[in-house]
Amino acid sequence: MKVKDYLPEKHIQTDETVADWRSAVKLASQPLLDEALITSEYIEAMIQSVEENGPYMVLADYFALMHARPGEGVLEQSMSLLVTKQPIDLEGKPVRIFLVLAAADSESHLESLKEIMAIFMDEEKYNVILNGDREQICQLFQ
Repeated sequence: MKVKDYLPEKHIQTDETVADWRSAVKLASQPLLDEALITSEYIEAMIQSVEENGPYMVLADYFALMHARPGEGVLEQSMSLLVTKQPIDLEGKPVRIFLVLAAADSESHLESLKEIMAIFMDEEKYNVILNGDREQICQLFQ
């Protein structure tokens, strides 16, 4: 499988700004919900996890890997991405990139996650993502 299979263009969104981090998580998850890849239970589980455990999902400057327990409300392994122009406060951490990971179990997503993270770890590509041009972002994940 290629990266675009894990994160297809239709799952990538950009927006100027979003009211708060909960709204961002819901917006970022919407493509997965629309395609019945996850249930709203999964979205609530991600939000609850941050409320209970703090901003541990913020892995780098402006980058949050949003997830909940594997399988819980996940109908099919999938990913989606929301990039905002304005940083959103996630429990004290500024975030502009919300990558939603819906894992069906605790292992099958690891390879796809590794491939996707390689893109985020590349400083040049990371800056393209932060730049927020949807077309350019989509090209990175082809």
